[in-house]
Amino acid sequence: MQSVVFAEPKPITDNLRMRAQDRHLPRQPGRGGVSQPTVTREILLTFAVAQEAAALRRRLRARPGIQICLTGIGRRNVERVLGPALAEPRANLVITSGFAGGLNPKLAMGTVVFEPDEEGKLKSALLEAGAVSARFHCVERIAATAREKHALWESTRADAVEMESGIIRALCRERGLASATVRAISDAADEDLPLDFNRLLTADFQMSYAKLVWALGRSPRKVAELLRFQRRIKDAAEQLADVLTRVVASGGV
Repeated sequence: MQSVVFAEPKPITDNLRMRAQDRHLPRQPGRGGVSQPTVTREILLTFAVAQEAAALRRRLRARPGIQICLTGIGRRNVERVLGPALAEPRANLVITSGFAGGLNPKLAMGTVVFEPDEEGKLKSALLEAGAVSARFHCVERIAATAREKHALWESTRADAVEMESGIIRALCRERGLASATVRAISDAADEDLPLDFNRLLTADFQMSYAKLVWALGRSPRKVAELLRFQRRIKDAAEQLADVLTRVVASGGV
Protein backbone atom coordinates (compact mmCIF):
# COMPACT_ATOMS: atom_id res chain seq x y z
CA MET A 1 0.00 0.00 0.00
CA GLN A 2 1.29 3.47 -0.88
CA SER A 3 -1.83 5.58 -0.34
CA VAL A 4 -4.39 5.38 2.42
CA VAL A 5 -7.79 4.52 0.93
CA PHE A 6 -10.99 6.25 1.98
CA ALA A 7 -14.42 4.87 1.12
CA GLU A 8 -17.58 6.91 0.70
CA PRO A 9 -20.37 7.50 1.56
CA LYS A 10 -20.04 5.17 4.56
CA PRO A 11 -18.32 6.47 7.72
CA ILE A 12 -14.57 6.60 7.35
CA THR A 13 -14.03 4.71 10.60
CA ASP A 14 -16.10 1.75 9.34
CA ASN A 15 -14.30 1.57 6.03
CA LEU A 16 -10.77 1.91 7.38
CA ARG A 17 -11.18 -0.92 9.90
CA MET A 18 -8.68 -3.54 8.70
CA ARG A 19 -9.50 -7.22 9.17
CA ALA A 20 -6.55 -9.50 9.65
CA GLN A 21 -7.59 -12.14 7.14
CA ASP A 22 -10.44 -12.63 4.69
CA ARG A 23 -12.34 -15.82 4.00
CA HIS A 24 -12.77 -17.55 0.67
CA LEU A 25 -14.57 -15.54 -1.94
CA PRO A 26 -18.38 -16.02 -1.84
CA ARG A 27 -19.65 -18.90 -3.91
CA GLN A 28 -22.02 -16.96 -6.16
CA PRO A 29 -22.54 -16.96 -9.92
CA GLY A 30 -20.06 -14.84 -11.85
CA ARG A 31 -21.16 -11.43 -13.12
CA GLY A 32 -20.44 -9.22 -16.07
CA GLY A 33 -20.16 -12.04 -18.57
CA VAL A 34 -16.59 -12.96 -17.59
CA SER A 35 -15.98 -16.61 -18.46
CA GLN A 36 -15.14 -19.05 -15.69
CA PRO A 37 -11.35 -19.45 -15.66
CA THR A 38 -9.30 -22.59 -15.52
CA VAL A 39 -7.09 -21.96 -12.50
CA THR A 40 -4.04 -24.15 -12.80
CA ARG A 41 -2.80 -23.67 -9.23
CA GLU A 42 -4.06 -22.42 -5.87
CA ILE A 43 -3.62 -18.63 -5.68
CA LEU A 44 -3.43 -16.38 -2.63
CA LEU A 45 -3.99 -12.69 -3.42
CA THR A 46 -2.92 -10.27 -0.69
CA PHE A 47 -4.03 -6.67 -0.20
CA ALA A 48 -3.28 -4.29 2.64
CA VAL A 49 -6.89 -3.15 3.17
CA ALA A 50 -10.37 -4.12 1.99
CA GLN A 51 -10.85 -1.11 -0.28
CA GLU A 52 -7.90 -2.15 -2.45
CA ALA A 53 -9.49 -5.56 -2.97
CA ALA A 54 -13.15 -4.55 -3.34
CA ALA A 55 -13.24 -4.18 -7.13
CA LEU A 56 -11.54 -7.53 -7.66
CA ARG A 57 -13.78 -9.33 -5.18
CA ARG A 58 -16.84 -8.18 -7.09
CA ARG A 59 -15.42 -9.71 -10.28
CA LEU A 60 -13.92 -12.93 -8.98
CA ARG A 61 -16.88 -14.38 -7.15
CA ALA A 62 -17.28 -18.16 -7.33
CA ARG A 63 -13.75 -18.66 -8.63
CA PRO A 64 -12.37 -21.90 -7.17
CA GLY A 65 -8.73 -22.00 -6.18
CA ILE A 66 -8.48 -18.29 -5.30
CA GLN A 67 -8.24 -16.79 -1.81
CA ILE A 68 -7.90 -13.17 -0.68
CA CYS A 69 -5.99 -12.20 2.45
CA LEU A 70 -5.98 -8.70 4.00
CA THR A 71 -2.62 -8.17 5.67
CA GLY A 72 -2.90 -4.66 7.06
CA ILE A 73 -0.41 -1.91 6.24
CA GLY A 74 3.34 -2.32 6.57
CA ARG A 75 5.92 -4.85 7.71
CA ARG A 76 4.68 -5.61 11.23
CA ASN A 77 1.12 -6.31 10.13
CA VAL A 78 2.29 -8.48 7.23
CA GLU A 79 4.55 -10.55 9.48
CA ARG A 80 1.81 -10.91 12.10
CA VAL A 81 -0.89 -11.99 9.63
CA LEU A 82 0.85 -13.65 6.71
CA GLY A 83 3.64 -15.45 8.54
CA PRO A 84 1.26 -17.82 10.34
CA ALA A 85 -0.97 -18.08 7.25
CA LEU A 86 1.95 -19.38 5.19
CA ALA A 87 3.11 -21.82 7.85
CA GLU A 88 0.71 -24.41 6.41
CA PRO A 89 0.26 -23.04 2.89
CA ARG A 90 -2.58 -24.15 0.67
CA ALA A 91 -1.55 -21.76 -2.11
CA ASN A 92 1.35 -22.42 -4.44
CA LEU A 93 1.30 -18.91 -5.91
CA VAL A 94 1.08 -15.69 -3.90
CA ILE A 95 0.25 -12.43 -5.68
CA THR A 96 0.79 -9.31 -3.58
CA SER A 97 -1.46 -6.59 -4.89
CA GLY A 98 -2.99 -3.19 -4.15
CA PHE A 99 -1.57 0.27 -4.78
CA ALA A 100 1.95 1.61 -5.32
CA GLY A 101 3.35 5.09 -5.68
CA GLY A 102 4.99 5.97 -8.96
CA LEU A 103 8.73 6.65 -8.97
CA ASN A 104 9.36 6.34 -12.69
CA PRO A 105 8.06 9.56 -14.29
CA LYS A 106 6.76 7.57 -17.26
CA LEU A 107 4.15 5.74 -15.16
CA ALA A 108 0.76 7.45 -15.11
CA MET A 109 -1.72 7.04 -12.29
CA GLY A 110 -3.73 3.86 -12.82
CA THR A 111 -0.98 2.00 -14.69
CA VAL A 112 -0.82 -1.61 -13.56
CA VAL A 113 2.75 -2.71 -12.94
CA PHE A 114 4.16 -6.12 -12.04
CA GLU A 115 7.27 -8.07 -11.09
CA PRO A 116 7.13 -11.90 -11.03
CA ASP A 117 9.51 -14.49 -9.62
CA GLU A 118 9.61 -16.37 -12.86
CA GLU A 119 9.44 -15.87 -16.59
CA GLY A 120 6.67 -17.75 -18.31
CA LYS A 121 2.90 -17.94 -18.54
CA LEU A 122 2.09 -15.45 -15.76
CA LYS A 123 4.34 -12.74 -17.19
CA SER A 124 2.95 -13.29 -20.68
CA ALA A 125 -0.63 -13.10 -19.39
CA LEU A 126 0.06 -9.87 -17.48
CA LEU A 127 1.64 -8.24 -20.51
CA GLU A 128 -1.27 -9.38 -22.67
CA ALA A 129 -3.70 -7.85 -20.14
CA GLY A 130 -1.96 -4.48 -20.42
CA ALA A 131 0.28 -4.50 -17.35
CA VAL A 132 3.82 -3.10 -17.45
CA SER A 133 6.92 -4.86 -16.14
CA ALA A 134 8.52 -2.85 -13.32
CA ARG A 135 10.88 -2.88 -10.35
CA PHE A 136 9.49 -2.20 -6.87
CA HIS A 137 11.03 -0.66 -3.78
CA CYS A 138 9.54 -1.54 -0.38
CA VAL A 139 9.58 1.11 2.36
CA GLU A 140 8.30 1.55 5.92
CA ARG A 141 6.63 4.92 5.43
CA ILE A 142 4.42 6.46 2.76
CA ALA A 143 6.24 8.57 0.17
CA ALA A 144 3.85 11.52 0.38
CA THR A 145 5.49 14.13 -1.85
CA ALA A 146 6.88 14.35 -5.35
CA ARG A 147 10.20 15.36 -3.81
CA GLU A 148 10.36 12.17 -1.71
CA LYS A 149 9.47 10.03 -4.70
CA HIS A 150 12.09 11.72 -6.87
CA ALA A 151 14.73 11.03 -4.21
CA LEU A 152 13.73 7.35 -4.15
CA TRP A 153 13.81 7.22 -7.94
CA GLU A 154 17.32 8.67 -7.98
CA SER A 155 18.63 6.40 -5.23
CA THR A 156 16.99 3.09 -6.20
CA ARG A 157 16.01 3.38 -9.89
CA ALA A 158 12.92 1.39 -8.91
CA ASP A 159 9.76 2.18 -10.85
CA ALA A 160 7.29 2.08 -7.96
CA VAL A 161 7.22 2.21 -4.17
CA GLU A 162 5.02 0.22 -1.78
CA MET A 163 4.94 -1.00 1.82
CA GLU A 164 4.16 -4.73 1.87
CA SER A 165 5.29 -6.61 -1.23
CA GLY A 166 8.96 -6.77 -0.33
CA ILE A 167 8.16 -8.45 3.00
CA ILE A 168 5.51 -10.75 1.52
CA ARG A 169 7.80 -11.99 -1.20
CA ALA A 170 10.66 -12.56 1.23
CA LEU A 171 8.33 -14.73 3.33
CA CYS A 172 7.39 -16.64 0.19
CA ARG A 173 11.02 -17.20 -0.80
CA GLU A 174 11.77 -18.59 2.66
CA ARG A 175 9.02 -21.16 2.11
CA GLY A 176 9.80 -21.94 -1.52
CA LEU A 177 6.53 -20.41 -2.75
CA ALA A 178 6.25 -18.70 -6.12
CA SER A 179 5.16 -15.06 -5.87
CA ALA A 180 4.57 -11.94 -7.92
CA THR A 181 3.82 -8.28 -7.27
CA VAL A 182 0.95 -6.78 -9.27
CA ARG A 183 -0.10 -3.25 -8.29
CA ALA A 184 -1.76 -0.14 -9.68
CA ILE A 185 -0.09 3.26 -9.51
CA SER A 186 -2.14 5.33 -7.04
CA ASP A 187 -0.13 8.53 -7.42
CA ALA A 188 2.29 9.50 -10.17
CA ALA A 189 5.89 10.48 -9.52
CA ASP A 190 5.22 14.20 -9.91
CA GLU A 191 2.18 14.25 -7.57
CA ASP A 192 1.97 15.15 -3.90
CA LEU A 193 -0.61 13.21 -1.91
CA PRO A 194 -3.47 15.41 -0.62
CA LEU A 195 -2.34 14.75 2.97
CA ASP A 196 0.76 13.33 4.59
CA PHE A 197 -0.89 10.08 5.60
CA ASN A 198 2.11 9.13 7.74
CA ARG A 199 0.88 11.71 10.26
CA LEU A 200 -2.57 10.10 10.37
CA LEU A 201 -1.52 6.54 11.17
CA THR A 202 -1.34 5.00 14.62
CA ALA A 203 1.70 3.10 15.86
CA ASP A 204 0.22 -0.12 14.45
CA PHE A 205 -0.41 1.49 11.03
CA GLN A 206 -4.15 1.99 11.28
CA MET A 207 -5.93 5.20 10.38
CA SER A 208 -6.64 7.54 13.29
CA TYR A 209 -10.02 9.20 12.74
CA ALA A 210 -9.15 11.86 15.33
CA LYS A 211 -5.94 12.77 13.50
CA LEU A 212 -7.79 12.92 10.19
CA VAL A 213 -10.45 15.27 11.57
CA TRP A 214 -7.74 17.46 13.10
CA ALA A 215 -5.81 17.61 9.81
CA LEU A 216 -8.89 18.50 7.78
CA GLY A 217 -9.96 21.04 10.38
CA ARG A 218 -6.64 22.81 9.97
CA SER A 219 -6.87 22.75 6.17
CA PRO A 220 -10.55 22.58 5.07
CA ARG A 221 -9.59 22.92 1.40
CA LYS A 222 -7.98 19.49 1.69
CA VAL A 223 -11.43 17.90 1.93
CA ALA A 224 -12.13 18.51 -1.76
CA GLU A 225 -8.61 17.37 -2.72
CA LEU A 226 -9.04 14.20 -0.69
CA LEU A 227 -12.38 13.37 -2.30
CA ARG A 228 -10.95 13.93 -5.79
CA PHE A 229 -8.03 11.69 -4.96
CA GLN A 230 -10.35 9.03 -3.63
CA ARG A 231 -12.34 8.98 -6.85
CA ARG A 232 -9.15 8.63 -8.86
CA ILE A 233 -7.82 5.71 -6.84
CA LYS A 234 -11.16 3.97 -7.19
CA ASP A 235 -10.55 4.12 -10.93
CA ALA A 236 -7.05 2.72 -10.36
CA ALA A 237 -8.52 -0.14 -8.32
CA GLU A 238 -10.88 -0.95 -11.19
CA GLN A 239 -7.97 -1.03 -13.64
CA LEU A 240 -6.07 -3.36 -11.33
CA ALA A 241 -9.11 -5.62 -11.02
CA ASP A 242 -9.51 -5.63 -14.80
CA VAL A 243 -5.94 -6.84 -15.33
CA LEU A 244 -6.11 -9.51 -12.63
CA THR A 245 -9.49 -10.76 -13.86
CA ARG A 246 -8.16 -11.07 -17.41
CA VAL A 247 -5.11 -12.96 -16.21
CA VAL A 248 -7.22 -15.42 -14.22
CA ALA A 249 -9.76 -15.82 -17.03
CA SER A 250 -6.98 -16.49 -19.55
CA GLY A 251 -5.57 -19.33 -17.49
CA GLY A 252 -2.34 -17.36 -17.12
CA VAL A 253 -1.97 -18.54 -13.54
